[in-house]
Amino acid sequence: MAKSKTTRKPAARSASKTLRGKSTGRTSKSSAGSALSQRKAPKKVTSRRAASAASKTLRDGRTSKTSKSAAGSALSQRPSRKARKK
Repeated sequence: MAKSKTTRKPAARSASKTLRGKSTGRTSKSSAGSALSQRKAPKKVTSRRAASAASKTLRDGRTSKTSKSAAGSALSQRPSRKARKK
């Protein structure tokens, strides 16, 4: 069964802004890239590496609101542990 989540326009806009930022860190860009690649691709899922980067981005206090928005979108598109065990 394919997931139906995709990145919405506001989160995609945040991801794009994050990727274009000069002082944005590697982990923020990784999660933003994952979120942006899933903009119109409902069958794509966030990889383990991108989900880990998104988690680090969300926990970092220095991260901007736009980076956290993109990271949250990427992390929400990772299948839950329960769904992966089936």
